[in-house]
Formats: sequence, C-alpha cells, structure tokens
Amino acid sequence: MDIPTLPPAPVGFVGSGPPTYDAEPTALPPADPDELDDLVADTVLDGARYGAWTLRAASVRGDSARFRGEPRRDSLLTARFGTGDQALILVAMATGARATPGAHRAAAEACHWIGRAIGRSHARLAQDISAARRGDLKSGLHRLTDRSLGKLRASAVEQGIDPEEYAATLRCLLLPADPDCRIRVFFGVGAGGLFRLRDGDWHDIEPRVTDVTGEPVVGFGSLPTETPEGDRLTMDLGIPTPPSPYEPAPEPPREPFRFRASVARPGDTLLMCTGGLADPLRGEPELCEYLTGRWSGPPPGLATFLADSQVRVKGYADDRTAAAVWEA
Repeated sequence: MDIPTLPPAPVGFVGSGPPTYDAEPTALPPADPDELDDLVADTVLDGARYGAWTLRAASVRGDSARFRGEPRRDSLLTARFGTGDQALILVAMATGARATPGAHRAAAEACHWIGRAIGRSHARLAQDISAARRGDLKSGLHRLTDRSLGKLRASAVEQGIDPEEYAATLRCLLLPADPDCRIRVFFGVGAGGLFRLRDGDWHDIEPRVTDVTGEPVVGFGSLPTETPEGDRLTMDLGIPTPPSPYEPAPEPPREPFRFRASVARPGDTLLMCTGGLADPLRGEPELCEYLTGRWSGPPPGLATFLADSQVRVKGYADDRTAAAVWEA
C-alpha cells in the first residue's frame, strides 16, 4: 500500500542562523484612549474557497516592529462583491511609507479606497474578466488605482501631512467566483512580489514596467513609453514629446502601474505579497525550498498557512503580508 507523502514539519526559521529578534510579539504599540480605532492588530488571517480555487491570506507585524512596539505598516483587505458565479473577490494589500507616524493609516486608507472603487465597478469588471477583455481591464484598473491613490494624497493634504510621507504601495488580486473562469488578474503600484509555484518550481512573475500581460489572454502589447533613443512618446500618437520651457515643473515621479492577467492551471499556487516576504523569497533560496515543500500539495488550513508565511530569515524583519491561491 502506498503511504502518502506528508509535507515537512513547520520550522521557525531558515538560513545561516536565527534572526536577531524574538519570534513572538514583545511590545505593543502606544494607544491613545481617544483614538482606539487607530490601533492595528499584530496579525490578520483570512481565507475562502470558490469554484476551482482556495485562498489563504495573512498579514503579520514584522520582528522589528514587534520589538520596538511600532504598529504594523502593512494592511490587508479581502472582500467579496456580488453573489453566485457573478461574484468577484478582491484581495488588496498595502504598505505605508517607512519611518512615518501615519504609515499604518495610509496603508489602511489605500486598501479602503481601492476596495470602494472595485466594489462599485465589480459587475463590469467581472464581465471583462470572463470575456478576457485585457485592454479594458488594464485601462480601467489603472484609472481606478490612480483615482484611489489620488484620494490618499488628498487625504494627506486635508490632514496637513506631506503627501510623500502619507503614501503607500498597493497590490491587488481579482479572483472571479465563476468556476469556469481561470483568469486571475493582478494589478498594483509599488514594491512587493508576485510568484507562481508550478510543478515544484517557483517563478518570479512580477510584471516589469514594460510587461503587458502574463500568459496570453487577448490583445497585443501597448506602445513603448519611449523610443530606442530615449525620447518620451505620447500615449496616443507615438511621436516624440520634447520638454517645454512653458510647462510647470512636473510632479515627483510616481511608481509605475503594474498589471498581469494570466490563465491559471490546475495545481498552480499563486502568491502575492508585500516586500516583507518578497525580499527574502528572492534573497534566500532555502526559504523557496521550504515553501515548495509546504505549498506544493493541497491548500493548508489557516493556522498552518500563517505559520508557513512567517517563517523567519535573518536580516529580514519587515511586516509580511501574503495572499496565496491554490488551483484545484
């Protein structure tokens, strides 16, 4: 009789040695009795299953913040819009700017703004995903993302805060509940990671700025943003745009919008995460090997996923937020 192979037992850390900080929370962030809604839990955990996929998501305060009594700068939002096979599930995660007092609030606002925008447009988005209208999806999500981050900047101005300090990265997954739809859509702005575990190997599929899609869905690529000589191109005409001395000074450069629409295969595991997990995944091969053994089989339970996602690596002490999708 064949004995099923079990995944390796959980471990506390991988790499050359134990991390500097303790493995468990030490100090709580300071609390204002008149602003208790501003408190952020050390850990958030969520999950779901629709059609052919299972979702696990977690956000954990980093070792450094746990030691110093600082709030978690990462924020996580999971939400279902609509009902039945027409429902659309959003997973959004954001990271506030480092060393700024309102980082956790900015991250939470970024998730809430994009959540509202997606929720109000979910019916059209679900239709575009089912019909594989890649061009409509990319332009629409780019517009919703810009609008949401614009509201974040406006909020900073209202609070009398420098918008560059009250800022956040934003990364999102759109997952249709329709069991016949295998298209998975990623979009966002800022640092982090998008990885796929397929046939026992991790693939870094983070879209580059010039990437237009993942595995082909529909359509052709967009025009390049500049010529081989480095001249900027207009969006519509594709002609060089010289700088003008009569134009006002440009705004500070913004992070590029990233988009990927790809078709999932049975057995895939798709992982979206903030920099706190993306950096050690890219920098520590032993962590990749460990998570391959843990996540190559059926989806883990919530507690097991949490334990796996916070396996520590020396030199990486930031908050970790991760959402993984297992394809049946």
